Amino acid sequence: MTQPEPDGLRRRLLQGAGLGALVLACPPLRAQPAVKPLLIVSSWEISGLAPAASGYIFTRLQVTETLLDARDDGTPEAALAASWKVSPDGLEWHFELRPGARFHDGSPVTAQAVARSLNLARTPPGVLSMAPIRSIEAAGEKQLRIRLASPYMPLLSLLAHSSTMILAPASFEAKGTVREIIGSGPYRISKLEAPHQVETRLSEHYDGPRPAIAQVRYMAAGRAETRSLMAESGQADLAYNLDPVSITRLRQRTSLSIASVTLPRTLVVKLNAGLPGLKDLRVRQALSLAIDRPGIARALLRDPELAASQLMPPSLGAWHDPSLPTLKRDPVALRQLMQQAGWTLGAEGWHDAQGQLLRLKLQTFPDRPELPVLAAALQDQWRQAGFAVSVSIGNSGDIPLAHRDGSLQMGLAARNYATVPDPTGTLAQDFGPHGGDWGATHWSSPVAVDALQRLVRGGLDKAQLAAQRKRLLQTLHEELPLIPVCWYRQNVAISKRLEGVSLDPLERSFRLTGMRWKA
Repeated sequence: MTQPEPDGLRRRLLQGAGLGALVLACPPLRAQPAVKPLLIVSSWEISGLAPAASGYIFTRLQVTETLLDARDDGTPEAALAASWKVSPDGLEWHFELRPGARFHDGSPVTAQAVARSLNLARTPPGVLSMAPIRSIEAAGEKQLRIRLASPYMPLLSLLAHSSTMILAPASFEAKGTVREIIGSGPYRISKLEAPHQVETRLSEHYDGPRPAIAQVRYMAAGRAETRSLMAESGQADLAYNLDPVSITRLRQRTSLSIASVTLPRTLVVKLNAGLPGLKDLRVRQALSLAIDRPGIARALLRDPELAASQLMPPSLGAWHDPSLPTLKRDPVALRQLMQQAGWTLGAEGWHDAQGQLLRLKLQTFPDRPELPVLAAALQDQWRQAGFAVSVSIGNSGDIPLAHRDGSLQMGLAARNYATVPDPTGTLAQDFGPHGGDWGATHWSSPVAVDALQRLVRGGLDKAQLAAQRKRLLQTLHEELPLIPVCWYRQNVAISKRLEGVSLDPLERSFRLTGMRWKA
């Protein structure tokens, strides 16, 4: 029997994984020795040109820049803004732009251009809409001024968020809609085929050091099997969002290495606390007590250390409170709580005094490959505890949509609490008086709101900051508007043809400028 050629076998595998035509359009990189495009594959699609929708792709690819950047610990650092200062009352911020910065069309990065991008970014759902901004305006060719109605200390973090990326004036149509991505980063877009592919090459107008990698191709592949096959076959140089089973297999490949970084991200179950069955804290606590977190982390994530003892992982430092009691599985306490809340356990599960069965639906999505598997594990553990839970796997936008129209019951997601480098901004978005798309639904706490307001206003010394963080974390831990399940570790398959790869724990950048091909 004739054996298939290696390329033919790879073609069949990739076609079976669902991306045959798209993958085959990209020839193996070894066929182009003169100019090697670095190929990155992940699950993140390019859902449009609006910064709030897909800005994170363009900032990670270092096509666009933000006014501020952030170190690994979240501390602000210079980007397009070379320096900044704030008035004593906290109401006026001044930024001095990098003098040599130019957009990819050759036009200079001026304060007026920056102000235009930032003013457009103030429209919800952009994170800049959270800040009490009175005005953003040029105060000179390279000087920008932002005036606030009240002090807002997370402002610098918001200005490092991808939705605040700065685009050239030529990027916009008359009404402010983005028609083309013209940034100021070291790479410019040479080809864009949304939602799956973008190609970039070095910008001749970048004012920083010239990177060693001249061309980059980014591809979105929805299935984890496809991404792992692309890494295994040598088509992908960097493969993100890998499932645990694939990671185990890829570790055995001598042509690859697996790099990992703990992220400020937690796998959480978002609850609608306005529903009759979930309004009672005791029911939310019982759902949490049914979860075997170490078992899930060990069996599904292959890493028992990722079992979430509380909402914030230890990697977030000051936001992780070791004094909080560990979230754990306790079937006895679970039954006691449910009985105290007026529920009776029958053959089909928990039912109320009228005999109505407590039925719940858990929504999730496959963008992160562990979520559907985790949903099935939670469903089984809740079934064993008497909770009748169905699972619905849809799109990532379904959970925010269900939050807004009130139809959400439970949603499983991976929430990054350093979406902006200072978690205060994300927490204020999630747990403010009206909740948030990825945070509380029909739940609010005066203690949490007050702590967040104090953190946002600033003016606190180190001890006062710690005290307000503790108040907030303790309230979230006790009242469970979200149920933490596991913390998160990003694993990336890296071709051994590459050197200088480092992973960003804040997921702001692929750090392409530090990479090079092995000689």
